[in-house]
Amino acid sequence: MENTSIQITTKTLNLQDCYNFVQDASCGGIALFVGTVRNTTKNKEVTLLDFSGYEPMAVKEMQKIANQALEKFSIHKIAIHHAVGELKIGDIPVIIAVSSAHRKAAFEACEFAINTLKETVPIWKKEHFADGEVWVNAHP
Repeated sequence: MENTSIQITTKTLNLQDCYNFVQDASCGGIALFVGTVRNTTKNKEVTLLDFSGYEPMAVKEMQKIANQALEKFSIHKIAIHHAVGELKIGDIPVIIAVSSAHRKAAFEACEFAINTLKETVPIWKKEHFADGEVWVNAHP
């Protein structure tokens, strides 16, 4: 679709690419969500995260989220990009960018997209610690 950009990749996500995709002269608001790998969780030191997923279904679900956001909110464009593979502290596993004529729709659509992605998209996260690892959510 020309109003959506959906991507799952092992490459480093590019915030500027997402911004450039949604930017438009008709839009007065662009909302961005950038998920980053943090160094601690539940008082444990994280060494890295490993994301894996069922790509065909994940892409389909991400497209569904984008389509729902376009229908539900008055937005112009949406980009949903997710990385898979091993990510280090500070790396970016997910970027969502949304443009709209007014800021409220962009903020609401961005929040809807990340919340729905975490609930429905088959991408799983494994946290690695110095003393082991754990799946954070349901896994294959």
